[in-house]
Amino acid sequence: VEAVHLIADGKAPRIPQPKEGATYEGIQKKENAEISWDQPAAALHNWIRGHDKVPGAWTTINGQMVTFYGSSLLDASVPAGQELTIKGASRPGLVTKNGLVIFGNDGKMVLVRNLQFEDGKMIPASKYFSADETTALELTEEETKIAEDIR
Repeated sequence: VEAVHLIADGKAPRIPQPKEGATYEGIQKKENAEISWDQPAAALHNWIRGHDKVPGAWTTINGQMVTFYGSSLLDASVPAGQELTIKGASRPGLVTKNGLVIFGNDGKMVLVRNLQFEDGKMIPASKYFSADETTALELTEEETKIAEDIR
């Protein structure tokens, strides 16, 4: 009650907040969001989810920065998938039909659903090995004529 009266009377003490540590901007830098692989699966999951969407937790795969989005803990047997070597990870990840399975240092698993590459392209993690496959667009004669008219 006394504190409320001090505030109402305008006599409550005011302590200025120090400038140091007064913002979260330093945390939200991309270089601070690199994944440290020597952690249990729960810590990896929390790191990825904690950086989802900005700035995005990232690692290096095949010499390229890849950002992970949409993780969940996976409590099941190790699924079948294609191995993916991840720099710094003690065990390769697995590209499965549901996404990328990564392993903590405790042997438990985390499922990552989406990956984003340095060029900004985002794909479902399950499509990692088929991401480079593209099909040529084939136009019918009518569509070709329309394309020429547009040009």
